[in-house]
Amino acid sequence: MRSIFAKLLYEMEKGHDTMLATIVADDGSAPRGKGSQMLVGAQGRLVGTIGGGAVELRSEQMAIELLGKKQSGLHEFHLQKNKIEDIGMVCGGDVTVLFTRIPGTDARWNSLAQKAMQCFAEMTPADLSLGLNGGLAALIGADGQLLAGAAPAPEEKHVLLPLPLGERALIFGAGHIARSLVPLLKTINFRPVVYDCRPECVNQVNFPDADQVIVGDFDHIADSLALLPDDYIVIMTNAHSHDFEVELQALQADHAYVGVIGSAKKTASVNARLRERGVTDDRLAVVHTPIGTAIKAVTPAEIAVSIAGEMIYVRALRREGGQEAHHGCPMH
Repeated sequence: MRSIFAKLLYEMEKGHDTMLATIVADDGSAPRGKGSQMLVGAQGRLVGTIGGGAVELRSEQMAIELLGKKQSGLHEFHLQKNKIEDIGMVCGGDVTVLFTRIPGTDARWNSLAQKAMQCFAEMTPADLSLGLNGGLAALIGADGQLLAGAAPAPEEKHVLLPLPLGERALIFGAGHIARSLVPLLKTINFRPVVYDCRPECVNQVNFPDADQVIVGDFDHIADSLALLPDDYIVIMTNAHSHDFEVELQALQADHAYVGVIGSAKKTASVNARLRERGVTDDRLAVVHTPIGTAIKAVTPAEIAVSIAGEMIYVRALRREGGQEAHHGCPMH
């Protein structure tokens, strides 16, 4: 959504009308779910995706048609063979796409987009309210206060989409894997923070994509950084002793994800020491170690992919309330 609003402001500077296509409902198996968005201009898609394939192509065509008519709209796509509209997909689900026309000279939309970008920059929680009638949206703060746009009338049907601020990923260790992992996490909407005791390693030059770089003591993390319940913690320092100390501190409370690099032999040794320090088996069971999905990764880049994949999966489970992650229809 951040890229959507950034591109929207760019197009509005030129006075170009655009169409915001948003999946506002999905049922069954579909390429993308509720909240997926793309921005379309008069020549086609500008940024974002609602799943690719026939749904996206048909939505792009419909957005261009509606732009020409200066209209908004709502359309349901059936992703199976049917008598209403066969778009060549057999996923077995349905998606409803809202087409919201944004006039290029509308100062209210411009103000809303600028406020949304400010929320992203300052990590301020907010919801985007899109009326199903396709009118001016609203940006609503965590306390229910209207930040920008026009609040929907009580009788008006609308959909609320939280601004995806991104989960914080704390990377302990500034080695080769971290250098591959940080830019990758940034592309999938995590907010990487790199922590290491070596100032020559942990700096903005080595990690330009990190939200923050911290030089600190591995034995006393709290002096430099607070570990929060929603954090994703990746432990891969330059020494087993440092890994142990970081893991010991991380397991004092619950976090979204704790992953530790190392072999099965190292894991067994570290776990034995952790038990001696009072860490229970229930706490040890939450740790992902050896870290990453089992894809036989070898190089730092491959290992980074395996770690990112595991974090994506855990995040999906958390967003769905801990239920088995939904595997939608692949793109056609």
